[in-house]
Amino acid sequence: MYNSNSIKRNLLVFKHFSHKKYALFACVGKEVKISVLAVCVLTYANVNCISAQTYKADTTTAQKELTLEEVVVTGSRAPMSISQSARMVTVLDRSDIAAAPVQSVNDLLKYAVGVDVRQRGAIGAQTDISVRGGTNEQITILLNGINICDPQTGHNVFELPVDISEIERIEILEGPAGRVYGTSSLVGAINIVTKIAANSSVDVHIKGGSYGYLTTGGRANVVSGKWNNQISANYTKSDGYTRAKGGNLNSDYEGGRVFYQGNYNNENIKVNWHAGMTTKGFGSNTFYSSKFDNQYEHVAKIMTALQAETKGVIHFRPSIYWNRNYDRFELIRGSEAKYKFNYNRTDVFGLNLNSYFDWTLGRTAFGGEFRNEDLISGNLGEPLNKTRHIHGTDRNYTLGLNRSNLSIHLEHNIILNRFTLSAGVIAVKNTWNEMNFQFYPGADVSYRLGSGFSIYASYNTSLRMPSFTELYYSLGGYKADKYLKPEEMTSLEGGLRYCVPGIEAKASVYHHHGKNMIDWIKNTSKGSDAEWESVNHSKVNALGFEVSSRFNLRELFPAQNVFNSFQVAYSYINQDKDIESNYVSHYALEYLRHKLVSKLNLHIYKLLNFSTSYRYQYRIGNYTDTQGNSRQLKPYSLVDARLSWDAPKYALYIEGNNILNKTYYDYGDVPQPGFWFMAGGSIHFNL
Repeated sequence: MYNSNSIKRNLLVFKHFSHKKYALFACVGKEVKISVLAVCVLTYANVNCISAQTYKADTTTAQKELTLEEVVVTGSRAPMSISQSARMVTVLDRSDIAAAPVQSVNDLLKYAVGVDVRQRGAIGAQTDISVRGGTNEQITILLNGINICDPQTGHNVFELPVDISEIERIEILEGPAGRVYGTSSLVGAINIVTKIAANSSVDVHIKGGSYGYLTTGGRANVVSGKWNNQISANYTKSDGYTRAKGGNLNSDYEGGRVFYQGNYNNENIKVNWHAGMTTKGFGSNTFYSSKFDNQYEHVAKIMTALQAETKGVIHFRPSIYWNRNYDRFELIRGSEAKYKFNYNRTDVFGLNLNSYFDWTLGRTAFGGEFRNEDLISGNLGEPLNKTRHIHGTDRNYTLGLNRSNLSIHLEHNIILNRFTLSAGVIAVKNTWNEMNFQFYPGADVSYRLGSGFSIYASYNTSLRMPSFTELYYSLGGYKADKYLKPEEMTSLEGGLRYCVPGIEAKASVYHHHGKNMIDWIKNTSKGSDAEWESVNHSKVNALGFEVSSRFNLRELFPAQNVFNSFQVAYSYINQDKDIESNYVSHYALEYLRHKLVSKLNLHIYKLLNFSTSYRYQYRIGNYTDTQGNSRQLKPYSLVDARLSWDAPKYALYIEGNNILNKTYYDYGDVPQPGFWFMAGGSIHFNL
């Protein structure tokens, strides 16, 4: 059974390192047995793919499995390393982030094969993120494990207060994740983990490029004993790449962010906290209606969280958080007299307790969460008993909605030498629509075959509450239904993983069965005046598979000094939905059938490095153009590249996105940027 106290001074046998010419201990010509593994050894090991090691407690004890991995992922309620986890979790680590020619976290996720990134505007102005054929409303987005989803709409969930340079890794859990992350995680979850410097230091960066693009920012960190505090700020602007019929730029962008994080760590408890704010305004050209090409939106978000973890026999992991979201939408930019602006404010307050302990039969996790979601608005919700006034503005709100969600979870994990079983259930009750407790079980199992092979299988269920927009938005050609039912999903999945030093490969096949899927649809047979209506589909079935491989060429061919790594991945989805042929969809009836991603990293000379990536996407779906005609979405291919000089204390680089200058559409009749050139640099100071 798994034992949290298994890190003892038992004799370690490094058989895996002893037969390679690049092995750490090859110089002695035999197996080396030591009692303590130094941190410097782990630094040079591949923590994402270290095969199971063996050790001997004494001369008569059979060999047992010992996992040396230090990367802990959140594929279950109880923390487990990647090799122990009974579920495959995709991790974009710091090396992936540093080498990518991207402007935002949204852009970075385009390289994850199971993630669908539908971009309306560049620089992360507005991007809809989904997983495995789902919609942007059906995934949970977390910052350091804290749910930051906006109950008003999924469009604004990626208003992150952190700069991409502050991200340590991104964990992507594909498939229903209700028992791990609760409501909203219908088809998956994405957890963004920030890094905090270990030593007092300062970083500054600046980058500029096409279309008047400029971004600059910095970070400062102070370490004092057991306390660590860090603050960062960033400002970004662009003139935009398209113009309205009137001649003015209508895809411009301006925004800033501030983020503070810290921690306190001693032998009994670890405490983490963060607070951040982001604000931005951007031209929305034809984002929501092809009839209006000068739309504009302003979004602001404030988020705070306090987390702790005790280190006793029972690990208590409480957290408390508060998120506030502001949104102002202008159908005609700066012309409220013609069309009234839409103002919304949401407040989300949450309390979470996740605990776990180890005992004879394995590791058990238990806990619960309370989450309250409050909306005040000019056009969403029910009439308020009393008009709400926002301090410092002339805005009065007459509509709103408040709902609370209570969930309780229980999970048990059995971790044997080669076998891992994780099974649990979450019970959910929501005050909206007088929903009673509903139960959503799930189970994941894996078996390590040896020689680097592992097999996986899972059964999971989940749900999602409708957003406030889906329930109440009934303006400008839209008609909502406040009696929508929650979406529910059941999933079966099986997979195989091969993982040895230098090579990691994964393959999985899955089937999703969704009930009451929510979408905005339009009946084109009614002509150009037909309304978009929010509806529940009776069912949506999806069958898909994913394959991916990653090669660390330096580890495979240590004599060469050019190729660093190469990776390639492909996903396929086929969906079966109840829908008539004359209907067009905003979200759920469109999905990414084919996606192919490949990436190559090269070390050219001394500190000079080059990376390039290729992405092919073919989407099922259609859209209505400015003349009211229905058109099919077309497949496209994109190539990005980055050339950098990476010194220990500074870096200089040039980047190119869409270097073949392709014309493509991710969503509707909104064109995406052509070739985009950027150049920049960063510098690091130790204090």
